[in-house]
Amino acid sequence: MKFRAVRIFEEDGNFVKKIVERSIEDLPEGDVVIKVKYTSLNYKDALSCTGNRGVTRNYPHTPGIDAAGVVTESKTPDFKAGDEVILTGFDLGMNTDGGFGEYIRVPKEWVIKRPANLSLKEAMIYGTAGFTAGLSVYELMKDVKPEDGKILVSGGTGGVGSHAVRFLSKMGYNVTAVINGDQEEKLATKLGAEETINREALDDKSGKALLKQSWAGVVDTVGGNPLSTAIRSASYGGVVTTCGNVAGGELPASTVYPFILRGVKLVGIDSVQCPKEKREKIWDLISKDWKGTNLDSGIKEVDIDGIFDEVENMLNGRLIGRVIIRHKD
Repeated sequence: MKFRAVRIFEEDGNFVKKIVERSIEDLPEGDVVIKVKYTSLNYKDALSCTGNRGVTRNYPHTPGIDAAGVVTESKTPDFKAGDEVILTGFDLGMNTDGGFGEYIRVPKEWVIKRPANLSLKEAMIYGTAGFTAGLSVYELMKDVKPEDGKILVSGGTGGVGSHAVRFLSKMGYNVTAVINGDQEEKLATKLGAEETINREALDDKSGKALLKQSWAGVVDTVGGNPLSTAIRSASYGGVVTTCGNVAGGELPASTVYPFILRGVKLVGIDSVQCPKEKREKIWDLISKDWKGTNLDSGIKEVDIDGIFDEVENMLNGRLIGRVIIRHKD
């Protein structure tokens, strides 16, 4: 069986993006073959498309760390042909051919069945970004209640941030989204943010160990100095989750004082190796309690031929909201 797939090749020291025809036999070993209906564009996918060996070691390669589709072949009783399933995380799209191809073959441990209240398209509107946001909100909600104070979401209109704003506002939290410009302000408000601040306001360079207590909780998606600023301005007993490093991997002006004087908690979020039981729990919450009514806000849908333009938009900082890719039947 032949199918279309994005393929990244290394040619004479350069990385070249192509759409090629492949066969099922070309796919890696695994328990389950899935016809991918939808996938989504994430920053890791964009990096993989450029030959970033921190994401993908060996080329040629098919990116796509998310996938939602229908099982066509199964070697395990856990799944049967016709099952609708979701995949995010693990090695999919990193070193194992991913959702930018119309078919994938993967280990059974990577696959969960689609929750009844979520369509395949909706699952990819969430994707890894939504799942990561879900993990962040889940950890924050353990210790922070809506009445405790304002919640800050950095990267408030990005993939993870936009979903975090949705989930938190749905659960009654007062959300302040960090944005960049008027266009993002309109989107953040539509997603449910009650307030917005420009990203410069979350970039304190004073070097102070502690700043004014402003946030009962923080969902940080960017790392670097914005994360450091958020930690130093968290309120007593506040919870700060962190899942990204687009603003850097360092924490300038970081000290132990927010943790030992204000009892602030810093919680790392990993969506890649998350255990299946917890993964299913988060997806269940996303499909029920946290599911919003405005899922298409900030969503752009393209087919496989439109992926490369969106990759360039993401890498050049021109992408607002989230891109999903629909494979043709």
